[in-house]
Amino acid sequence: MSDESRTKQARTARIWRGRTTREKAEDYVAYLRKEGVTPLQEKALGAQMFREDRETESEFVTISYWESVEAMSRFAGPDPRRIHHLPRDAEFLIELPEGVQVLEIVLNEPG
Repeated sequence: MSDESRTKQARTARIWRGRTTREKAEDYVAYLRKEGVTPLQEKALGAQMFREDRETESEFVTISYWESVEAMSRFAGPDPRRIHHLPRDAEFLIELPEGVQVLEIVLNEPG
């Protein structure tokens, strides 16, 4: 870890949510990780991918952490709340999400 990355602190989180059928969930995990999360990990301070399996569908949540909205905008474009669908999202997702949530981190302390 470089000295520069040690001094950066996550102050903003960008949260994306999407749902797929249970039958497509395993394939979507691999696709989302490769095409969505890996590019985030290269630019953000960190990224996480979550999955909740329900009776007929699986919900995915991806959270990326940024030092500022400006840093997020360098990755996501001028409006970081605008969603950028992956090329195969329409094939996998039950409905295409209309946006992402951007939250200010007000507490970020180890537990």
